[in-house]
Amino acid sequence: MAIIGPNGAGKTLLMRLLLGLQQPINGTIKTFNAQPKRGNPRIGYVPQRHLIDSDTNIECLELVRLAFSGNRWGFGLSSQKERKVAFDALEAVGAADLAHQTLNALSGGELQRIFLAEALVSNPELLLLDEPLSNIDIKRSKELVQLVNKVIRSRNVTALLVAHDINPLLPFLDKVVYIANGKVATGRPKEVLTSESLTALYGVHVEVIRDSRGNVAIIGIEDHHGDE
Repeated sequence: MAIIGPNGAGKTLLMRLLLGLQQPINGTIKTFNAQPKRGNPRIGYVPQRHLIDSDTNIECLELVRLAFSGNRWGFGLSSQKERKVAFDALEAVGAADLAHQTLNALSGGELQRIFLAEALVSNPELLLLDEPLSNIDIKRSKELVQLVNKVIRSRNVTALLVAHDINPLLPFLDKVVYIANGKVATGRPKEVLTSESLTALYGVHVEVIRDSRGNVAIIGIEDHHGDE
């Protein structure tokens, strides 16, 4: 499922609410029939990431291992077994060959694989990804989307992705949540990404154009306010 909408609509805020990092001002929100709490191992999270500092020389395997051990209570596994669990997570995302590479030596696409492994290492039931396609090129975006789709379906994990450009996701989406002007439209992409639906959300006429390959362009006619 993709969460889309203009900047400032509340997409990242929704992620933070689900993670228990912020509390709602009004109403309630629940995950797994309980109030969200920080560090829930049933939820994996890939936050928005910026460029890694050149001094960040931690190895990928160690980063993923720390994510696993940090999610455990009481007596943990031995360090060797933790590394095995971490390596399996790297292998699941096609990054086993990067295990002993340092983060500052990786490309944007490689980093996203490592962060995905980090989120998957606790075997979550829900995976949250906040702008996972930012700062990577079109080819790597397509590869990452295919990888996420493969991983979540093989592990029976529900995924929520915040995205600015929905087009790389369209072939794999079951549902879309579109947030704009404090309103929400939810449904299958063909139901939500229509001129009628988005015009109702924005309160101005919005045109939805599809090309021969199914890619979508969303154009605000009257106020030139739209989403790509």
